[in-house]
Amino acid sequence: MSNIQNNSIPEKTIERLSEYRRTLKSCHEQGITHIFSHVLAGIHGITAVQVRRDLMLIGFSSDTKKGYDVEVLIEFINSILDSRGPMHIAVIGMGNLGQALTKYFNGRGLTLRIVAAFDIDPAKVGHEIDDIPCYPMGEFEKQVEALDIKIVILSSPAKVASELVVPIINAGIKGVLNFTSMPLNFPRGIVVENYDITTLLEKVAYFVKENEETTL
Repeated sequence: MSNIQNNSIPEKTIERLSEYRRTLKSCHEQGITHIFSHVLAGIHGITAVQVRRDLMLIGFSSDTKKGYDVEVLIEFINSILDSRGPMHIAVIGMGNLGQALTKYFNGRGLTLRIVAAFDIDPAKVGHEIDDIPCYPMGEFEKQVEALDIKIVILSSPAKVASELVVPIINAGIKGVLNFTSMPLNFPRGIVVENYDITTLLEKVAYFVKENEETTL
């Protein structure tokens, strides 16, 4: 669940635009220059009408007889989704999940860049992990200001997650991606996305169970 504020573009459309862009980049790498709306729709399991509606909503409607120009559409989505320059991110909690997230994001050439990590483990603090400096939580506000960090990814143990809300607010963070199993609430003006992996996995497992039972 999220508390993403009202915007001119719906939250679900933003999610689909991000997904479209990843697909389009893959197509571009394969040498595909044009793609039809129904092909893009089929890849994402939605209708061509939905794809056209999403793209019309952001002002893109140059679907020709050859389909959408892949490179042009990538650039157009870039102009909608991306900030003018790199947006700096910090990870709080550099356990296995935090390190995996750092490797994932910093290896994909995005405008989103993880520039700092924070932890309480003496074996990690003061060292670089995958070329990212790891600081003690006592330096959180100082480093957020110095490094112009806008977003934090929480991958700390759930039992300490609630203790991080006030430091995050005080540091002036604008967005939070919460990977702990503890839902967190922040004041208006801070965008938060609570991503509970356990709940999502249990949901998938439930529907797998239901499908198996209906085929018996």
